Order: sequence, then structure tokens, then C-alpha cells
Amino acid sequence: MSGRGPKRELAEKIAGEITLSDDPGATLRKWRTDFDVSQTDLATELEVSSSVISDYESGRRESPGIGVVGRLVEGLLAIDERRGGERIRQYGRVLSAGFESDVVYDLREYATSIPLDRLHDDLEATEVASSGTDRVSGHTVIDSIEAITRLSSEEFFRLYGQSTNRVLVFTNVTQGEGVGIALRVVNPTPNAVILHGLAEDDLWDHAEELARIDGYSLAVTNADLDDVLDSLVSIE
Repeated sequence: MSGRGPKRELAEKIAGEITLSDDPGATLRKWRTDFDVSQTDLATELEVSSSVISDYESGRRESPGIGVVGRLVEGLLAIDERRGGERIRQYGRVLSAGFESDVVYDLREYATSIPLDRLHDDLEATEVASSGTDRVSGHTVIDSIEAITRLSSEEFFRLYGQSTNRVLVFTNVTQGEGVGIALRVVNPTPNAVILHGLAEDDLWDHAEELARIDGYSLAVTNADLDDVLDSLVSIE
């Protein structure tokens, strides 16, 4: 990453996405909700009425120009900074690892390893295959479809960050077949995998078997994705 720092990198990314989008209002709404900022809070930050933000997002107001986009983005970042700057740090970790934020939602190393069963509890995850791993030292949250269709095997390995002793949380999963097959070609495999968005009964028949063969713990969760991300953010 350049010397501009994660905040400036992120500001330019968000502004670019909104400006170049075919639907700038929808893109603004996506980033605002990603930052967990209400229309009212953003309006207050910018000293405008909530209807102004609503009109931009719905398309009732003409697409914002570069100057307005810049103010909107700075408003989001300022709110996040006052809250402790976790979203800025989160996206900074993803960008510094060389990924787009629509492929990797978060990538983080923990100060100390934490019990895997605690992580399962926090994410409302049910373990379906055990590997003997009882602690992990980091996590990566990945959109499974984007990762499988866009990443090379070398880029896939970079999802491990500094260590394979981590949990890979794959979102956008229907049965887990694609993830299981993709992990077969990556060596070594992570210590733990959580598939998000499906129940145990929906899991691909061979997923447990592949997890045992390749030596990683496998769990599933149907918890809300925002709750999952918030739980991961709270890990110290």
C-alpha cells in the first residue's frame, strides 16, 4: 500500500465506486450500511436534512457530483473514526493484503490465539467435522463465489494472512461443495473453516469427509452476516 494510509486509500475507493456506478445512490447506500451509519447520522454529520441523503440514495435527487461524493465519504469516515475507527482498520487490512473488499470482508491476526469453540459460540456455528484444532490465531471472511471465480491458487493462499492457524469464514454458501473442492487444491489448508448461510442439513454430502481428509475443522452457521462481522470485530 502507498504512503497515503488506509483512510485515504479507502476514501478514494469509495468515492470512485460511487462516482463510476451506474446507480450511485445504491452504491452510496451499500457503503453507508457497511459502515453501520444511519441516514440520520450521516445527515447530521453533513448538517443537511435526512431527506437529502434519502433522495440521493433513491435517485430522486440528481446523481451527486464529485464534490458532494467527497463530503459524503468524509462524513462516513469521520463517524467511523469517532466510533474508534474499526471499519477503516478493517478495510485497511483487506486492501493492504491486496484484495478487493467485495472478495474479502475482513482479514485479521489476533494478539493472542483464542479457543475455537469460543469462536463457534460467538458466531452461532455448529461444528460438523473436528480436526483436533482447539485454538486459532486469526480470521478471514470471504465471499465464496467471488473468491472461487476470481482468485488464483496463489491469491487463494494469501487468504491465510500471516498463518494457516486461522478460521476462514466463507459467506454466500449454498451447500459448500465449491469451497470443499477449492480447498483441495490449496496446500496447506487452514486449521478451521466456517460456512455461512446454510444449516447443517443443507451441507454437501461429502463436505465432512473432505474436511477430515484435509485436516481442518468444519462448521456451519446461519447467523446474520452483520452479527458475524460484529462478533469478529469484538475479538481482542
